Amino acid sequence: MTETLFYHLERRALDDVLPGMIEKTLERGWRAVIRTESSERADAIDNLLWTYSEQTFLPHAQSGDGDPKRQPVLVTVESDNPNGANVLFLVGGAVPAAWDDAATKELTRVVLMFDGRDADSLSRARAAWKDAKAAGHDVTYWKETPSGKFEKQA
Repeated sequence: MTETLFYHLERRALDDVLPGMIEKTLERGWRAVIRTESSERADAIDNLLWTYSEQTFLPHAQSGDGDPKRQPVLVTVESDNPNGANVLFLVGGAVPAAWDDAATKELTRVVLMFDGRDADSLSRARAAWKDAKAAGHDVTYWKETPSGKFEKQA
């Protein structure tokens, strides 16, 4: 059963949270694919992962840049998993091809991050929650505290 985590961003922006989550994913020895809703967002995330910290390096590439199988982190708008990732990050309204798809259920974890200050983002996240739950995913909801940490709410 795929563990599916919904992260409700209220205080910090995606750019402030995503790199740390990618670092933790790599520390666990997992590979990640970051699926976005647009090529513009994919470009922005690619740039973010190169520049967010002077102290660390997150090895990654965008889909179409070299051999995807060699990339521990791949940023894409496509619905496949070309780098054999264990974790699928969904940002900007991106969703899996289907929540009950065998490829989605084979993942260790799906992480859907959404902006709680945007009504459309909230609505899409609610629909995704229902679809993931109906497909049999182990679904949890994480909300940002005033200190900026995430706490499991459901």
